[in-house]
This record gives sequence, C-alpha cells and structure tokens, in this order.
Amino acid sequence: MIVESNVPLQPYNSFGIVARAQHLARIAGEADLAALRDDPAWRDAPRFVLGGGSNIVLTGDVKSLVLKVEIKGLRLLDETPRAWIVEAGAGETWHDAVEWMVRNGYPGLENLALIPGTVGGSPVQNIGAYGVELQDRFDSLDAFDWETGRSFSLDAAQCAFGYRDSVFKHARSSPNDFGLAGRAVITRVRFRLPKPWKPVVGYLDLERKMEESGNFTPSAQDIFDWICAIRRAKLPDWRVLGNAGSFFKNPTVTPEQCADIIARDPKIVHYPMDDGSIKLAAGWLIDACGWKGKSVGNAGVYERQALVLVNRGGRENPVTGGEVMTLAKAIQTSVYERFGIRLEPEPVVV
Repeated sequence: MIVESNVPLQPYNSFGIVARAQHLARIAGEADLAALRDDPAWRDAPRFVLGGGSNIVLTGDVKSLVLKVEIKGLRLLDETPRAWIVEAGAGETWHDAVEWMVRNGYPGLENLALIPGTVGGSPVQNIGAYGVELQDRFDSLDAFDWETGRSFSLDAAQCAFGYRDSVFKHARSSPNDFGLAGRAVITRVRFRLPKPWKPVVGYLDLERKMEESGNFTPSAQDIFDWICAIRRAKLPDWRVLGNAGSFFKNPTVTPEQCADIIARDPKIVHYPMDDGSIKLAAGWLIDACGWKGKSVGNAGVYERQALVLVNRGGRENPVTGGEVMTLAKAIQTSVYERFGIRLEPEPVVV
C-alpha cells in the first residue's frame, strides 16, 4: 500500500480550491483499507475520506490521512418480480452510474441525474432531487469499520436517513451510539429499483418539459435527458465554473412560521411536507436578500441560481476556502435578519 505525500487537492475538489494533502492513499478495494489499518504508521492517524470532492470546502491543507476512494464496478446483482438490485463501487462517478443503469434497463434513479460526486457519497448525504431521494431507491451498502478492521453491511433503517443526513454524518457520542462519522468507509452501495417502474414527474420543471414536448408518458430515458437539460440550464458545470452544488439546505418551518413569512413576503416559494412541516426554497430566500450575482473576493453567488456559490477566480486565480465561508456567513446573516431563519450549509468544511 503506497501512501503519497504532499499531494495537490485542487483537481480533487469541485470548487477548485488550492490545497494539499500531507498524505494520501488511493483505495481500490477493501484490502487497501485493511492494509492501512494494519500498518502501525497509519492505524491511529486522523483520516479524511475523499470521494468526488463535490461536497467539500477546503479551508487549508489537509493534515489528516486522505483516503481517496476509487473502488469501481457496476453490475446487476439480483432481479426479482418486484425489483432490480444493482450494485456499484463507491468510487464510481454518480452520474455515470445513473446513466449506466438507465441505459441498461434498470430505471429508478433518472431524477438524480447529473448530481456531482461519487456513489459512495450518495448515502452519506442522502442525495435527492426532483421528487426522489436516495433512501427511496436504497437497498443496502458495505463499509469498512476502521475500529474493528472488518467489513459490515447496513440496510436503510440502519443508515438512519434524514434530509441530507445519515448515520455517516454523526460521530459516536457513547458506547451504545451507532454514529459512524470518522469510523466507517463505504465501499459498495446497492440500489433497489422497483418494478413496475413509474415516472416521478411532480415537479414544475418536468411538467413544463411534458407540455413542451407533448410527451405525457415519458420513459426513464426521457426523464434522464430532461433532468440533464434542466440542470445544465440552471446550474454551472463545475469543470468550467468551480462550485459545490447547492450550498445550503432548504429549511423547514412550521405552518405557523410559514404563514407569518407569507404575510410579509407572499411570493415565497414553499412546499408542504408529508409530516406537516413546510419546506422553504433556500435559493429564493437568498435571492430575496439581494445576493444573486454578488461576490466576496473570488467567491460569488451564481447569477442563475442563488443557492450555488461559485469560484470566480478560475483555476489560475482560484477562490480560497476562507472567501467561500466569509460569503456563506454573510448570506446566513442576511437571511436570518430578514426572515428569522438560519440556513445550514450542505458541504463539509475541512
């Protein structure tokens, strides 16, 4: 197992922030993780798991041992009358995996097309878009436990999925706690794609696509193509304009809180949830505070979508993590002062 030193991380984070890893190990399989854990030089070293780097803000060089997960593989594991079970390596690019499934006749994840990152990061964040969340299509996963040196599997209930949340984002606080942050490294993920397939088209953007095309019985490939077109029209390509996708979570409030905000701002974008709460569009809140298109240093708010912070300096004069967080905190302050709502960032700040 070769551990590289002083490795540039700019190519490995979608913001394009300049930083270095003091030490980096490329993980191609469970054996690499076991070898590192068995090595006295690395067993007790602080660790940072890096997948696609699409959900992180680097505020400096990373002193922890960076585990760059590069485990590959896509296959139909099982097929039953009720579902296809597809397995993917944690290092597979998420969008490429979704495209492979749709192309090979295993639909169900097409609404999550073009989300940046890797398969291994998808359950950590419980990614979601256009009416579908990962937990809706999740079967199980395999992970390596750094404490025991053994691999283990988890089902959906054990992952404790929540809105952009899972057991992998919480550290264990007591011996009986099952928090896995800093302890588990996801190696493979399995998806349960239900039969018969039913399109999820309850979002306005998708309804517009049906109207425009005259196609009211879209296939999974149609929805995949529509989602890609919608996202490309709204969101910047991180390879051209560095970003970490949606920077803030959409906040939820009580119906009473929502009614109070509507009384002051009738146009606020909001969605009722199954549990009775109301989800507010964070992008709308940020835009209402006048941040769209504004910048702090080389960190800017994207002109087409206020929920996305971008790297205005490019690769040659890139944004710093400090500039990104200064902008983020200024936005949080504005939104709180106007609406009384605290926005919570989605990316991991390192």
